[in-house]
Amino acid sequence: MEERSVSRLPFHNNDRNSRQVYNPGSLRGWAMGAEKGEQKSEENYTDFGFKKVPIADKASHVSRVFHSVAGRYDMMNDLMSGGIHRLWKHFTIEMSGVRAGQRVLDIAGGTGDLTAKFSRLVGLEGLVVLADINDSMLRVGRDKLLDSGTSGNVVFAQADAQYLPFPDNSFDCITIAFGLRNVTDKSLAIASMLRVLKPGGRLLVLEFSKPVSPALEKVYDFYSFRILPLMGKAVANDADSYRYLAESIRMHPDQETLKGMMEAAGFARCEYHNLTGGIVALHKGIKP
Repeated sequence: MEERSVSRLPFHNNDRNSRQVYNPGSLRGWAMGAEKGEQKSEENYTDFGFKKVPIADKASHVSRVFHSVAGRYDMMNDLMSGGIHRLWKHFTIEMSGVRAGQRVLDIAGGTGDLTAKFSRLVGLEGLVVLADINDSMLRVGRDKLLDSGTSGNVVFAQADAQYLPFPDNSFDCITIAFGLRNVTDKSLAIASMLRVLKPGGRLLVLEFSKPVSPALEKVYDFYSFRILPLMGKAVANDADSYRYLAESIRMHPDQETLKGMMEAAGFARCEYHNLTGGIVALHKGIKP
């Protein structure tokens, strides 16, 4: 079979079985009009869970969390959610409208659950980029996908959601599942996603959110702050990372606030769907 050409996406690797991960240094130069952002003083602080840390340090704090949990990430997802995370991701796929031949960017793609499904949808004429800022998570996802035979239309990129190193108007669909809350400047990341989407392209943000019922919120708080760290200690020998998980969820913008941020960035027809009583929400926006 003739090798499929993917021009205009210079990070493509012609070896379909390659385990190479492209890092930000090799990709950043290809960004066309990538956002510069403002230089933030190290004296400015941002949230890391319930703590305040210098803005310049948050990424390294988050990185340590995901280096710690990468090896047991899939198992802990199943345990923590009772497997319901698979239904949330299935709904995201259904809402994406992705078709054969399209190009998809899966940001914070981690261990590749969404990437695997998108790979089947886009077929050999399409392309899926699994991007994650954390190399431990990215390598776990890469090995999992390649070992399962998912490789012919998937490439892997270590990339920061705030400064996506891809040309303007590159993708038909972008997803970020359970990753936006860990980004230092969420508005900057949303603007970066808008830039690399094609006109008419879709952004889907799957993220923990605010339960709609006060009774459910109380139960969820008890589970998050009492049970979850104990589970992390027992299974992964890491209570602190899972305590951060619970705290980061509480600090993330609620449904209406995140919808407003997407609209402010320039997305149109923004909407969200509460899942499992609002414990998780799927936000969707279209690039005009």
